[in-house]
Amino acid sequence: MNICVFLSAADLDERYTGPAREFGELLAKGGHTLVWGGSDAGLMKVVADAVQQAGGRLVGVSVEFLSDKARPDCDEMVVAKDLAERKAELLARADAVVVMVGGTGTLDEATEILELKKHGLHDKPVVLLNTAGFYDGLKQQFRRMDEEGFLPLPLTELVFFAEDAVSALAYLEETAGIA
Repeated sequence: MNICVFLSAADLDERYTGPAREFGELLAKGGHTLVWGGSDAGLMKVVADAVQQAGGRLVGVSVEFLSDKARPDCDEMVVAKDLAERKAELLARADAVVVMVGGTGTLDEATEILELKKHGLHDKPVVLLNTAGFYDGLKQQFRRMDEEGFLPLPLTELVFFAEDAVSALAYLEETAGIA
């Protein structure tokens, strides 16, 4: 099972690095492959290190202008010409998507994945890992969109908000029949 993870390349404190590390370990121990932005910085490095240390497989999808930050020891590295191609490649290689904490790039990736799902262009499970309540505001906004008729799918069919790494992976395995 290939699990795409969108998350920050920023260096953050333990309240964010701990859950990223835990998810990476669980992913690898479950026999899954990490598909991610290929960066060797910040939380992207933390999750990749955890996957690799637990014996998992790494598939990075970087972009030309960030090649200097690409992880050198991936099992496979793809270099896209731009961010749009990168997002398409990440989704194409994924069986499921997990969105962890991040900035505008992560938010862009999350909303594009949800928009594509909303229009039926993929049916992959999507989880927002709500570490330390990071996505509480977004969850509230999505609920309002759902309640006021802006979403053609019920919110529960579009995205699952997980409060921890264990429930995020359990949801993916249950929903996608991945074990």
